[in-house]
Amino acid sequence: METLIMQIFNGFSVSSILLLAALGLAITFGQMGIINMAHGEFIMIGAYTTYVVQNLFRTYLPKNVFDMYCIAALFLSFLVAALFGTVLEKLIIRHLYGKPAESLLVTWGISLILQQLARSIFGAPNVAVDAPSFLENSLKIGTISFSYKRLFILVIAICCLVGVYVLMYRTKYGRNIRGVMQNRDMAAGLGVNTKQVDSLTFSMGCGLAGLAGAALTWIGAIGPTLGTNYIVDAFMSVVVGGAGSILGTVFGSVFIGLGGTTFEYLTDASLGKVLIFVCVIILLQFKPKGIFAISGRALED
Repeated sequence: METLIMQIFNGFSVSSILLLAALGLAITFGQMGIINMAHGEFIMIGAYTTYVVQNLFRTYLPKNVFDMYCIAALFLSFLVAALFGTVLEKLIIRHLYGKPAESLLVTWGISLILQQLARSIFGAPNVAVDAPSFLENSLKIGTISFSYKRLFILVIAICCLVGVYVLMYRTKYGRNIRGVMQNRDMAAGLGVNTKQVDSLTFSMGCGLAGLAGAALTWIGAIGPTLGTNYIVDAFMSVVVGGAGSILGTVFGSVFIGLGGTTFEYLTDASLGKVLIFVCVIILLQFKPKGIFAISGRALED
């Protein structure tokens, strides 16, 4: 029973990381139809932002406030990744709307450029971020221990999920996003600034990826290729759940995260990855648009 509980916890832990990464894709891919192969590099940008914030706190602030760097890092990782996303959208991405093949190739090239830029600035070896002291221990229930780091990441993922839901379905801006997604010309005719919506929406998706990167720094080393370890699973989470659907993104993240860790536990890491891919292929044979598919530009074009 203890092994089963820990396995479920590990699965949800992986799912929470995928959810953070996939929420950004659900916006840029699901809502805007942009196949952003550089999404993983925005995860990397968030991770390196956290690394820089940690070093600034360690160098210039008293030791007794060092743990607070994590709060600053979460906000700054979002803002820095969103800023990079804004620049990228205004210079390149806005010329690729409605061109999925071109967007895939161009953003793949951008991902290579960003990786090399990270190597030039921070060096090729991986760097480490020290978790705040209050995350170093574990929550113990009987003989079972739950890592505070993993629990904290789960809380961050839930907060981001609630925030995106409120933004998309309870605000005027969210209504504008969905309007542009469903019918760009009509939204423009009703006075919606579609270019501004596109820019802010893409930036928000990149910012969420940056948050995912900040969370990843507390469970492992970071390097220029950090995002490539998660980009495929994040895309699968969005596609399986249904592009553009928040509920679908949650389902896809749990399906890939929990299913993948379960298969790896029952077999091994390589075979487990193969089995979850097989499950995705079978599922998409019956539901090619995902479990919770919605109509929109990304699915109709």
